[in-house]
Amino acid sequence: MSDVASPSFPEARGDRLRTPVELDARGITLRPIVDADMAFLRMLYAQTRAAELASVPWPVEFKQKFLDDQFDLQHRHYVSFFGTAEFLLIERDGESIGRLYLLRDMLEFLIVDITLIEAIRNQGIGGLLIKRAQMEAGSLGRGMVLHVDRRNTAARRLYERLGFCIVDLDDGSSSHLTMRWSADQLNTA
Repeated sequence: MSDVASPSFPEARGDRLRTPVELDARGITLRPIVDADMAFLRMLYAQTRAAELASVPWPVEFKQKFLDDQFDLQHRHYVSFFGTAEFLLIERDGESIGRLYLLRDMLEFLIVDITLIEAIRNQGIGGLLIKRAQMEAGSLGRGMVLHVDRRNTAARRLYERLGFCIVDLDDGSSSHLTMRWSADQLNTA
């Protein structure tokens, strides 16, 4: 873990995104993240990088230090640049299963990050959370934007099913693609 203390999460918003009814019925809830959740968030981040680092011939301790440092940098960036976002923990029956970072106070909602633990993926949870955010954005006449790692084809397919379209001029130089959803799609979906 880094020698420098990680910045705290901003205070929770009173008007946070509500858990979709379909997920609530499955024991899944959203709650504001608190600093005590950092160990889970570090583990979740490490899980997202596991495949990428599997073939890297570093000692385990070096990989862990690298992951901790990268998580700290990401966390600092998110808290510094998206300080008014909602930092939500996704739980199932009180157990942490993911995170959703959602910025709602711009012209378009921004999904800063949505990540689920590997064992919980492909069960419709992420899709329902995004649909709930889309409904809220659409009710305000706003669209939504997100960035997806170009190598993450599963996430990209999910976003496309939810009506997001790639808006980058894809020259292949960026690691992430920008995808946008328009509120106009609510009436055609």
